[in-house]
Amino acid sequence: MRVLIAGGGTGGHVFPGIALAEEVSTRHPKNDVIFVGTERGLEAKLVPSAGYKLEAIRVRGLKRVGFLRMLVALFALPLAFVESWRILRRHRPDVVVGVGGYSSGPVVLAAWMQGVPTAVQEQNALPGLTNRILGRFVRAVFIAFEEARRFFPERKVHLIGNPVRRKLLDNYLRSSMPHERFTVLVFGGSQGAKAINALVLQAIEHLCDLKGELHFVHQTGKSNVEAVRQGYQERGYSAEVLEFIEDMSAAYARAELVVCRAGATTLAEVTVCKKACILIPFPHATDDHQAVNASALVSAGAALMFREHEVDGKTLAEQIRQLKVDPGRLRRMEKMSGMLGRPEAAKELADVCVQMMIKSWGPHGRDRPDKKKKLEPQGSAKS
Repeated sequence: MRVLIAGGGTGGHVFPGIALAEEVSTRHPKNDVIFVGTERGLEAKLVPSAGYKLEAIRVRGLKRVGFLRMLVALFALPLAFVESWRILRRHRPDVVVGVGGYSSGPVVLAAWMQGVPTAVQEQNALPGLTNRILGRFVRAVFIAFEEARRFFPERKVHLIGNPVRRKLLDNYLRSSMPHERFTVLVFGGSQGAKAINALVLQAIEHLCDLKGELHFVHQTGKSNVEAVRQGYQERGYSAEVLEFIEDMSAAYARAELVVCRAGATTLAEVTVCKKACILIPFPHATDDHQAVNASALVSAGAALMFREHEVDGKTLAEQIRQLKVDPGRLRRMEKMSGMLGRPEAAKELADVCVQMMIKSWGPHGRDRPDKKKKLEPQGSAKS
């Protein structure tokens, strides 16, 4: 089976795609996965480092940009569609899955027009505009939150959760790694968050009596790493400050508590890793979807949530203090978090992709040996 995964921009879109790619590629040695994204998004780094081929198209976002940039993006759309069409003709995928981001739209639409089975994977409780539109055309829609169901045709919807990378699944089966200090993992998404960086530095001013008992692992993003590192050093805290954490599996395993945004992929990871969280939703997320995402964890007793404009360093410090001194409460939150985890999401998504392939092309895919190749002059055998 050959699967083409379209989308990217942020880790929230890229990581579920990589999780699906891992599931597909490990099922059979002849299975193949290709990604389509842009050269500017996080996929340009993450996809090749994960060992998968990335094809780039020239497409730009239309949201939250100035008028001139919006015009440039609109004029680029026809070119992106042509590039997508050519990529699809060249690789002849059996199934195309859009994982969100502005590069997803032209690819999935071109695949639908070519008669290739298509699907979209919506990570959030409130779907973005691109996936709402594509949901009318694709054969399957994979959602992670029940709240998203109402935005798509019921017959197409599969509630499976968000796919999580294979390495992170180890955390679902093991206890936390042993460590000497109470470890707090801090990150604001794949690209960091200045507001969370500043908030945590304010919080540690109020935790000086616990300084020797705390350790921080902090992903800051590119622009803030040196300032945050210096902030911990000046206050005498034990901390690992990184622009980007490559091994999130180890980071989660060491953490007693996670302070983070409430992106859908982040929540999928923390629940699979069974972590208690303090969630600070991104205040400018479309339709406030991060707050909606977080509500499921809060309602289950797996997390605390604070609006960015409502929380200060003192409040955050008090929450960290309370959870540290009450391990029973922390364990209860971890248990509830684990009950929300969906470790089988990638497998279930891949199973539906196989069903779509078989329905359209037969058990060996669109280029099976017994099929006359009418659409294209070349292709390779699939399994």
